[in-house]
Amino acid sequence: MSSNRQTSKEDTSFRVLHILQKNPDITQRELAERLGVSVGALNYCLRSLVDKGFVKAQNFSASQNKCGYAYMLTPQGISEKITLTKAFLQRKLREYDALKAEIAAVSNGCDAEELLTMHQLFER
Repeated sequence: MSSNRQTSKEDTSFRVLHILQKNPDITQRELAERLGVSVGALNYCLRSLVDKGFVKAQNFSASQNKCGYAYMLTPQGISEKITLTKAFLQRKLREYDALKAEIAAVSNGCDAEELLTMHQLFER
């Protein structure tokens, strides 16, 4: 289970770094919505990335009434993003290959009626 949790953390970190590199002035709320996580969970992830030296948060004044941050990837953050990207792609390719093999096995071992029933189950 901790392996799944670690993979999930790595995926979230990868996605955060990827989005921040393209949108350094995105708000935490906007970023959380894009990732499908709570603002609290995103804040925890961002703090971890800042503590590790992968992201630098710069305070700026967006208007007279509102204060915001720009999140910049550090050189170490760019390096970490590359490492996480490689791991993410390798994992997703393995998952894709396993899924293709499973589909082939099911397709070869099932008659038309069983495939129709399975298809109907997945549509729900």
